[in-house]
Amino acid sequence: MLLGGSGLVGHAVARRVLAERPSRLVLVALFEDEVRAAAAALEAYRGRAEVAVEWGNVFLPAPVARRERGEILADSALRTLLIQDQFGDLTEDVLERNLLYQLLARYRPDAVVDSINTATAFAYQDIFQSARDLLAASAAGTLDRAQVEQHILTLTMPQLIRHVQIITEGLKRSGTSVYVKVGTSGTGGMGFNIPYTHSEERPSRTLLTKSAVAGAHSLLLFLLGRTPDAPAIVEIKPTATIAWREIAYGPVRRKGKPLPLVDCPAPLPVADAFAPGAKPWKDQGKPVQGVFIDVGENGLFAKDEFATVTALGQMEFITPEEVADYVIQEIQGRPTGKDIVAALDGATAGPTYRAGLLRSAALGRLEGLERDSGTRSVAYEMLGPPRLTKMLYEAYVLSKLRPTVRALAGSDGAGVAGEAQALIERDTALRSHILSVGLPILCADGARVYRGSLVVVPPTPGDPRGAAPRGWVDLRPEYFGMWVKRAQAIVAAEVRAGSKESGSDVDWMAIRGDDPVDPPRFATWVFEHEDRGARIKR
Repeated sequence: MLLGGSGLVGHAVARRVLAERPSRLVLVALFEDEVRAAAAALEAYRGRAEVAVEWGNVFLPAPVARRERGEILADSALRTLLIQDQFGDLTEDVLERNLLYQLLARYRPDAVVDSINTATAFAYQDIFQSARDLLAASAAGTLDRAQVEQHILTLTMPQLIRHVQIITEGLKRSGTSVYVKVGTSGTGGMGFNIPYTHSEERPSRTLLTKSAVAGAHSLLLFLLGRTPDAPAIVEIKPTATIAWREIAYGPVRRKGKPLPLVDCPAPLPVADAFAPGAKPWKDQGKPVQGVFIDVGENGLFAKDEFATVTALGQMEFITPEEVADYVIQEIQGRPTGKDIVAALDGATAGPTYRAGLLRSAALGRLEGLERDSGTRSVAYEMLGPPRLTKMLYEAYVLSKLRPTVRALAGSDGAGVAGEAQALIERDTALRSHILSVGLPILCADGARVYRGSLVVVPPTPGDPRGAAPRGWVDLRPEYFGMWVKRAQAIVAAEVRAGSKESGSDVDWMAIRGDDPVDPPRFATWVFEHEDRGARIKR
C-alpha cells in the first residue's frame, strides 16, 4: 500500500515496487483524478500486478474524508465528529470510522510506504492565523463556539498523535510486516538561516511548525519501532529539494489551478490601488505560460528559481528515484544507513552496565532504611499509572498473607480476599498509607469502600465500581482470584520450562514459584505477560 501514491516520491516508489512483481499495489491519494492518473501512468510498469486505487484524506473519518476542509469546518455536526475523533478516547468506533484504518483492514498489505507529507498537511492549517482570528473576535466581542471549535481543529499535536495511534492499531491488526515513512526536515536540510520562507518572517513560524511536527513524528515512529507486535518501522528523511517530475512548456499552475495572466495598463495612486474593492487589473483571459520544472508538492519552478534553490550551498537536491531506492532496499532488509529510526536507536543513551550494578546498591540501601525506620514504603503514586500503585499494594497485601508464589497459587480467591479484608481492617498504618496516596480500598463485599481526602481515579459516573480496575485496591474475591490465577500461570510456566533450564535464554530476573510474593517483580510480570509491556530494544 502506497500512501501519497500520486506524488513525486510516491510515483517513483510505485515504479520500483512494480519491478519487484507484487501481486497487488494499492495507490492511495487525496483526489480521485490524481490517483487514477497515477495508476494510468504506471500501466507500462504493471506487469501482472493488480493496481487498486483509493482516495480521500487518510487523517479523517471516512464519512468526511472526501470533503473539503473548509466545508467540514463550516458544518457544526462535522466539527463535532472531528473533535470527538481527535480529542476523545481511542475507541473501536473511532478506529473503524477512520479512512486509513478501513483501507488497512480491507487490503491487509504486507508493506506500507507512506510518502504523504504529514508535517505539511498539519502545519499549514496555520494555527497562528487561527489564533490571531480567535483573539480578534474575542476583543471585538464576536467570539462564538464555532470559531473556538475551528481553532481547536487546527491544533497540530492532537492530530498527529491520533493519526499515529490509528495507524499503529491498523498496522498491527492488518498483519503488516514493514512500514516505511518518507519524512521531511521541513527546511530542505537547511537551518534557521533558510532563505526560502512562506511569510515575512525568516524562517516563518508556520515553516518551523512543519519542522517541529516532522520531528515529533520521527520520535513517535521511534517509539513505534520499540513496540511489540508492531511491524518493522523505517523512516527515510530527505534533507534536500526533491526534484523532478516533468520539464515542459505550458500553463503554469498554482495549487493545481492555472495562474491567470493579468495586466495593469496604468499606475494608480498607492492609496487607490489598495483601497477596499479596488480592482485596477485586467484579466487577459488566459493563464500564465512558461517553461517550468515540476518539483512535486513545492509546485512549478521557473529555470531561475530551480537554479537558485538547487545551487551548491542552498537546498541542493535529491531525485525521487534515489529516495525510492532507499525505500525498496529497506523493505528488502538491506540497510541503507538512511533510516532515521535506526539512527535514533544507535544515537540514544540507553541502559548502562554501571546503572545495573548500582541498582542493587540502591535497592539495598532502601531496604536498609526501611529496616532502620521500621516502615515499608510500597508506592507514593508518583510513578503511576494508578493501576501500578494499586497492583503494588495488592501484591504487598498478598505478601503478608502467603509466603511464596506457589502458596498463593494453591489458594482460593474468596478465602484470600477475606484474609486481605481482615488485614486492612486491623493494619491501620497500611490502610492509612494506601488512602493517603489517593487510592480508595473497595471491600471484599463490593458494597463498602474506604477512601481518603485524595482520590486519584474518581468513581465512574453511573458505575462507581468501574474505576476500581484502574486505580482502587480491590479486595473483591473475583479480583483477588485473578492474583491466584497469575501465581498459577507463573508456576505453570516454570513447570513447562523444566528444572534443567539454566542457560542464558532463561529470564533470570523473573519471579518464580518458590520466590516470595515480591510486589515489584509481580507487577513487572503483569506488565510483561498480560500487557505486553516489555522493552524490546536497549
